[in-house]
Amino acid sequence: MIIVAGSTSSKLAQDLAQVTNSEFVQASVKRFPDGECHVRIEKEKIDDEVVIVQNTYPDDKMIELFLLQDAAYGLGATKITNVIPYYGYARQDERFNKGEPLSARVMADHIQLNSDKVVLVDIHNPEMLDWFDEAESVDVHAAPAIGRYFKDAGIDLVLAPDEGALKRAGWAAETLGCEWDYLVKTRLSGTQVHMVPKDIDVKGKKVLIVDDIISTGGTIVAATEELRRHGAKSVMASCTHGLFVSGALDRLKKYCDRIACANTLESEVSVISVAPEVAKVL
Repeated sequence: MIIVAGSTSSKLAQDLAQVTNSEFVQASVKRFPDGECHVRIEKEKIDDEVVIVQNTYPDDKMIELFLLQDAAYGLGATKITNVIPYYGYARQDERFNKGEPLSARVMADHIQLNSDKVVLVDIHNPEMLDWFDEAESVDVHAAPAIGRYFKDAGIDLVLAPDEGALKRAGWAAETLGCEWDYLVKTRLSGTQVHMVPKDIDVKGKKVLIVDDIISTGGTIVAATEELRRHGAKSVMASCTHGLFVSGALDRLKKYCDRIACANTLESEVSVISVAPEVAKVL
């Protein structure tokens, strides 16, 4: 098996090669003056399975993935597995208004044209796996890796930001050996929101909030303020995909005692490797 890294999630690809004891190849990626993408896998020939690690976010990374798939086949790859740590357009998984595309399915249709297997990490809607009807697909969960990372942090309680994310909190909490719960949001006015755990008191406890995506960080900031008002000793935040748009990370640092996310998207806080979880399904 050969692990080929595109221009995204290169550290995860290196970790994956180490965990699976596979050859690692960093693809050459450059842009022509007109903006078109050029990729090259620096091999003379491949007679093996190729695992391409590449995000489909932002848009230009999707084109890069398509070109890497064809380059691998052109070298003679016997099988192509795509590891897509962060799946772009996953949140456009239905037609919210007339005239809109079903973007997440459009991406799936194109990805599987040159793919035998697709490995995703904490996909926004697991039902999307059914759209990969021409390629085997699997969704990997980062929560156990998050739990392992915070093992020595003395966490007393893991919280999900809402009931829909309770399973994710539970998986992390089971690794940590602590309780878990979810936040109940009550809107008090047009500008005020009350957020408290449904069943468990946070007073004097070290709390870890676990989410799938942190984008603007607004939910984490509001939750942290509320938890501190209710006596939480400390509040830490973690997620699978740290988008951190519009200065979100700098803002979160002012509120949270610690921030860490998985290495699906690379940033200064993407310190949790999901390579062991991905390796299990390869």
